Amino acid sequence: MQSERGFEYGVKHIISPLSGSVRDVLLSILQLSSDEIEFLIHLGAIYLNHSRIQENVSVSAGDYLRVHTKPRRFPKGNVDFTKCITFENEHFVVVNKVSGIPVHGSVDNIRENLQSYMEEVLGVKLYVTHRLDVPTNGLIVYAKTIEFQTAFNKLLIAREIKKIYRAKIEGEAPAEKILKHYMEPSPRAPKVVSLEPKDKWQECVLEILESRKIDDETSGLRIHLHTGRTHQIRAQLGYEKSPIVGDHAYGAQKRWPEERIELTACELEFKNPLTGENHHFKI
Repeated sequence: MQSERGFEYGVKHIISPLSGSVRDVLLSILQLSSDEIEFLIHLGAIYLNHSRIQENVSVSAGDYLRVHTKPRRFPKGNVDFTKCITFENEHFVVVNKVSGIPVHGSVDNIRENLQSYMEEVLGVKLYVTHRLDVPTNGLIVYAKTIEFQTAFNKLLIAREIKKIYRAKIEGEAPAEKILKHYMEPSPRAPKVVSLEPKDKWQECVLEILESRKIDDETSGLRIHLHTGRTHQIRAQLGYEKSPIVGDHAYGAQKRWPEERIELTACELEFKNPLTGENHHFKI
């Protein structure tokens, strides 16, 4: 039995009518080939009783299967990820992320992401410390140890990491240099922000350090991000009617078929919480 809930996203919810391997059960139910099912298993797009599977395991009659039949794809293309390494030591690596690739695995694709690609290049396990949106490019830090990941996350919470971004926006720069909004606590995107505080809404603060007119249609900003909410810069600038070039989700004209916007994480500055060494990275 399968449910049509989530059908528009290619998600199939199935109560297995028989016992056997995942592949054989799904072959009997879905209009997918054996190779297609094996590839979905490889991507981590199939869940058995709410747990992701990564091999062709056995299923019992009555087990619950969730199958993401249309996973979002992020192939590496012709990117040379060895050239993306900005800095590396025994504690962490700084990577210059390209647009169009997620920082880490998603619910329907655990293979095609920057973390996995860099693990392949470096030959070590990496741990996520902070995030950049898929269409954003620039500097991202991956921990090499749980110890550094935990310590770095404490710096983030204490706002002891300086993060500077470059943005190219449509129209004029906002009049205010300090933008403060409040973001609705929802997993959905695009994110909703308000000038007025609301119960449980998260504070979003950014500072426009520099602004300049590029041409009749666009301006350039240098931004200090004080808080790090998901889509924060994009949502705040969209609210101010100064959306980032290419950011169709927040009111800008769609410029490119790929996921790319004119937003770059161009500077990171922090003190290594394990060694006390000061680090300043800039692109």
